[in-house]
Amino acid sequence: MKLIRHGDPGRESPGVILKDGRLVDASSEFRDFDEGFFACGGLESLQSWVDDGCPGGGAVDVDVRRGTPVARPSKLICVGKNYVDHAKEFGGGVPPEPVLFMKATTACSGPYDDVVIPADCKKLDYEVELAVVIAQTAKHISQKDAMSHVAGYTVLCDYSERAWQKERCGQWVKGKSLDTFAPFGPCLVTIDELPDPHSLCLWTKVNGDKRQNGWSGNMMFSIPYLVSYISKYMTLLPGDIIATGTPAGVGMGMNPPHYLSVGDQVELGIKEIGSIRQRIITEA
Repeated sequence: MKLIRHGDPGRESPGVILKDGRLVDASSEFRDFDEGFFACGGLESLQSWVDDGCPGGGAVDVDVRRGTPVARPSKLICVGKNYVDHAKEFGGGVPPEPVLFMKATTACSGPYDDVVIPADCKKLDYEVELAVVIAQTAKHISQKDAMSHVAGYTVLCDYSERAWQKERCGQWVKGKSLDTFAPFGPCLVTIDELPDPHSLCLWTKVNGDKRQNGWSGNMMFSIPYLVSYISKYMTLLPGDIIATGTPAGVGMGMNPPHYLSVGDQVELGIKEIGSIRQRIITEA
């Protein structure tokens, strides 16, 4: 299945994309795609509803605003330097184990929403990532059991203000957590429709110019490893998001660095999931 949420910010309704491409509203049967939905077997119930022909489900206009396919997760965990080529362009060598950091969940925004930056944001960068959505509570789980705790996948852009990330002391979170700095979507593709998440092409274009063109098979730490590893340090809850890292080609890695500017258009995608797109604007 492909899950979506649609409507005005803060008032999104759940829906699905059918195999024929039609968008169907699911709010007559399901309140939202949130922690409670996943925790209570919502995916199985949704699949049964779709198999029954989506009774009571109305058509959704393809032009309606899309929200994040998962309502605000309890945690957004990111993996740094998980692609060898990106680790090298980032500097500091290849890590012996996963580098973890957090983005505030208030940074989450819809896949086509604008990225809003303050006037003193000077080094804005992009990172396309394959994001994993957790299906059920995971704590101290093994790699063997990890995938049974995964609901599916989505595309996420880890926007970063590099000066705040690297030059303002402390952890990376200050440069990662501004509102709109974590758009994701356009849908959640369930694990049954994407059985091999390590064979995907990730790409980014800025104003039509391709900047990133990577392959998820180049992850140093696989998805089962990451889910198991993270579950040893924190309890993963249903609906939580793990952003699994980005390939080379970020603006900071260019010589000289090439950061984003107001007015730029950024498009990012993974073929099997879809693409997302943002315009960079400044705060009013």
